[in-house]
Amino acid sequence: MNAVEFDRVTKSFRPGLLAAPFHALQGISFGIGEGEVVGLLGANGSGKSTLLKIILGLLAPTSGRCRIFDRPPGCAEARIDVGYLPESPEFYPFLTGNELVRHFARLAGLDGASREDRSREAIARVGMETDAVRRVGAYSRGMKQRIGLAQALVTNPRLVILDEPTANLDPEGAEDIAEIVRGIRRRGGTVLLSSHNLGQIEDLCTRVVVLNRGRLVASGTVSELTQPFCGDTCVVESLPAESLPALRAWIERHGARLRAGRCGRKTALENAYLAAARGGGPDEEGFP
Repeated sequence: MNAVEFDRVTKSFRPGLLAAPFHALQGISFGIGEGEVVGLLGANGSGKSTLLKIILGLLAPTSGRCRIFDRPPGCAEARIDVGYLPESPEFYPFLTGNELVRHFARLAGLDGASREDRSREAIARVGMETDAVRRVGAYSRGMKQRIGLAQALVTNPRLVILDEPTANLDPEGAEDIAEIVRGIRRRGGTVLLSSHNLGQIEDLCTRVVVLNRGRLVASGTVSELTQPFCGDTCVVESLPAESLPALRAWIERHGARLRAGRCGRKTALENAYLAAARGGGPDEEGFP
């Protein structure tokens, strides 16, 4: 059974009574298996937020079907199984961190003793034990991100949806979040990670899904998507500019080519993403 299943999902909005409908999602079909960490990529306006809202039960598809653990997204059972951290979360400023996490635990149906235990565990997992006694209104953006992650994890959900989870964090905090994601996967949980950070996607995700203008344009493992852009690479450091033509000629005589940009899989993933989003192939651009 898949954690998430999209079957030919379309979502359209009509901006005005006489206006033509805007198609935010167009015939999206893909699945996320239990235990996977899947990266969701796409430019602003590609349909990522609409897709996440359908999974969360906040929007209904215009056509097609979405299932969460083989249940409709809006039902109570599906909501218990899903934890969500929104991008740039804003919570009740008058509550302390402890009160906020307990509040969301109560909304999820946890009883008194279990609610207290789960809240303490979730707050400890994100490193907010000391600051959880302070009011959320006094938190920095990074602290709000951490306490937001705590409320997403308080029910030990089977599926965790993270929307730009490290956007407001320093490198140490970003690595802490990455380790939490790895821990979720080790325990058999499923993560859907929406991010513009391709390095983060490469490090954490088992598969990648790419949206462009409401369409699914690529899906696969990082290795599968980057394979056309990869190959044996050689890094040349501190090469004088005047030596570049001779190096290019030598490489071409041996049936290879010289390509611009940084070397390694991160560049390949960037190229794979851009090619999928733009409908092109491997970047043929060379040095000037």
